[in-house]
Amino acid sequence: MTSVLQPIKRAGPYLPLLVFCVVTLLLLSASRLGLVLWQFDRVTAAADIGILLLQGVRADLIFIGLWLAIPLLLAPLLARQSSFKVWLQLNHLWLLLGLALVILLEVSTPQFILQYDVRPNRLYIEYLKYPKEVFGTLWQGYRGMLLGGVLASIALLWLGNLALRQVLAQTRPFARYRTLLISWPLLVLLAFAAIRSTTEHRPANPALFAITGDAMVNSLIINSPYSVLYAIYSLKHEARSSEIYGTLPQQDMLELALDWPWLKHLEFDDPQLPTLALRQPAKERVQPLNLVIILEESLGATFVKSLGGLPVTPELEQLKNEGWWFENMYATGTRSVRGIEAVVSGFPPTPAQSVVKLSGAQQGFYTLASTLQQQGFHTSFVYGGEAHFDNMRGFFTGNGFSEVIDLPKMTKPEFVGSWGASDEDLFNAAAKHLAEMSAQQKPFFSLIFTSSNHEPFEFPDSKIALYDSEKATVNNAVKYADYALGKFIAQAKQQLYWHNTLFVIVADHDNRVYGNSLVPVHKFQIPALMLGADLKPKTISSLASQIDLAPTILSLMGISAQTPLLGRDFSRDAESPGRALLQFDQYFALLEQQNTREAAVTILKPDGSSVVARYLLNDKQLVLTDAAAEPAAQRRALAQVLLPSWLYREQRYRSVAE
Repeated sequence: MTSVLQPIKRAGPYLPLLVFCVVTLLLLSASRLGLVLWQFDRVTAAADIGILLLQGVRADLIFIGLWLAIPLLLAPLLARQSSFKVWLQLNHLWLLLGLALVILLEVSTPQFILQYDVRPNRLYIEYLKYPKEVFGTLWQGYRGMLLGGVLASIALLWLGNLALRQVLAQTRPFARYRTLLISWPLLVLLAFAAIRSTTEHRPANPALFAITGDAMVNSLIINSPYSVLYAIYSLKHEARSSEIYGTLPQQDMLELALDWPWLKHLEFDDPQLPTLALRQPAKERVQPLNLVIILEESLGATFVKSLGGLPVTPELEQLKNEGWWFENMYATGTRSVRGIEAVVSGFPPTPAQSVVKLSGAQQGFYTLASTLQQQGFHTSFVYGGEAHFDNMRGFFTGNGFSEVIDLPKMTKPEFVGSWGASDEDLFNAAAKHLAEMSAQQKPFFSLIFTSSNHEPFEFPDSKIALYDSEKATVNNAVKYADYALGKFIAQAKQQLYWHNTLFVIVADHDNRVYGNSLVPVHKFQIPALMLGADLKPKTISSLASQIDLAPTILSLMGISAQTPLLGRDFSRDAESPGRALLQFDQYFALLEQQNTREAAVTILKPDGSSVVARYLLNDKQLVLTDAAAEPAAQRRALAQVLLPSWLYREQRYRSVAE
């Protein structure tokens, strides 16, 4: 190492920073090259490998510049001879931490890509809040990869520490302090140039490297440390997160966001709550129906044969013939909390975290429960795991749910996995609770959230005929979840409350949202079914979004109420073309149905640009064009994502009674 360092010893106190720069560039480039070779077919189909790798070096320099900024800024104070020991200690700790960050994130990148089809991003940070659940999932489902990754990280970090110690041992201060002062501005300028990485008005961000139509390939261009650091930085801008796509005058935003046929009959006359309106039910009832929403974990169209998926949900396939079946229902996002905010609150998606986790939505934020609680309903949330996960307990109890029944409250569940009690145990607890409410003759609303179809896919033995030979697979877990659902509905049909209760079965999102397109639209399609009470079988083919469920539910229940809901009431019109709103990482897509075969798609990018596409509904194919969206189409899409961000920020998504 000493002989290698001889030519660059003239770097003086900057020697550790220079070596860190070179070593980090080599590590990140080697990792990127390995990822490119692993995903070779997708990469070559979307991009020129040479350009990708060169742009990757540019992104790596951004991270290196960011990491070296602190020691560089402190150099005039600490890199002088009188304080040189402190300088060496600072470099040792800071550069070792940077090396650890690079190694840990790059080693964990392949598994993250397998799950989410992009590099580590904000989801990586969010899951760090739940070490028990995450470790349980990794240990049960990816034990070999986990142990291999930990050992590789320890070995690389040990070697890196040895090398860093040798470098520090060879580091000397400049003989003259003047040399330090003269060289310092130049190095700071170079670091600033690396961080900014462009002469344009705004500095570089991950969107600058979105040069292909494949989101996963775009994420390979940057590096995982930069991706995660940028996600952390972005968290402080949650309230204005949608402005990454652009801005609109407030009045224009409201007019465009509310310009949908199904909202024309409503009167929005409260300037303080501009989306609040009185919604009347399509059918008057002497006594409103009870409501049970079953939110199925990770149950995408991928697993429903009649929606083009695998034949692993026979119970759901049979049930769909007994109620309202949505053939073209789309999730708003890729996380459970995003599904919760859409289904329970009717809230459209934004690039921010779901409102379930945002501080400004923990009280007074609209939910179905807040409307139903005001009308005398007992409201409850039933979950097989621990309800504090993803802040669900806090959000629900602060917004209209009067009771939470989770794992600690369940009586001797027969099977408990990494994510909680099995779906059978969950439904047993729910059935007991609903029977008690019915016996007390209380109107009730219960949200039941399943978890058996979640990695590492643990469920009881001997319950189903396995679809895959290995038990712990997603297909087998889905089949078990379907079995438990069918069993619960069959039992519910025998109860007195069946004939005055609306049951809604819907997924939160698909299992894995991935694909070689900018927004993998086909992976957002989910099953949705309404049945029970006096509903007659019907197939709804219009394009629909999860946010359409809440207004349709209230209408079918016979509820008249002031709500801020923006969705479509399908009980009034189930034939007209619909729309769907999708949030995928930093991209927002508005789908507007043109006919029975296709939808026009406007995709907003985080740099303020846009692209248009067509989505073939039957073929499940997104056909991108090279053209940017027309200004009117871009403004229309922009209004859809700006409005919910504004409503949250201004605390205006609530009912008048609050």
